[in-house]
Amino acid sequence: MVKVVDAPEGFEGQGFFATSLDTVIGMARANSLWPLPFATSCCGIEFMATMGANYDLARFGSERMSFSPRQADLLIVAGTISKKLGPVLKQVYDQMAEPKWVLSVGACASSGGIFDTYSVLQGIDHVIPVDVYVPGCPPRPEQIIEGVLKIQHLAKNESLRRRDSDEYRKMLETYNIETT
Repeated sequence: MVKVVDAPEGFEGQGFFATSLDTVIGMARANSLWPLPFATSCCGIEFMATMGANYDLARFGSERMSFSPRQADLLIVAGTISKKLGPVLKQVYDQMAEPKWVLSVGACASSGGIFDTYSVLQGIDHVIPVDVYVPGCPPRPEQIIEGVLKIQHLAKNESLRRRDSDEYRKMLETYNIETT
């Protein structure tokens, strides 16, 4: 008796696809992140150490630092952000092309840190959406690299249509971010 086996998913005609377009694009995005450092204090020094020879962030596809928001897709906010600097940070975020991700490095960027004053923004998530938080005061370079790896995982597994979803639009409305 001969058992008929169904063709594998994606099989059409004389061959089949080994992967999907979402997977290929996700892999390309994850391994070619162009970070924009927005460093204001001691967390910025620790971030600089991740680019040095000992830690070498270039091993993870983030070698090219971009100092123009229009050429970056990963915003790394490291350090204390004052309330006066909040609108500048939002403008930098708005100028970045889609898809874009945000890494909040350190206690000050994540929650205001030890500076519970009128002039310090108590977390950048009041101004822009954050994808990954890196705790610490200041965090070690290994922690920053782990945060970048989590961003890579997010970029690799994110659906191409996620940014068109209602959930994503509601999040943008929460932060008063206009889409064009």
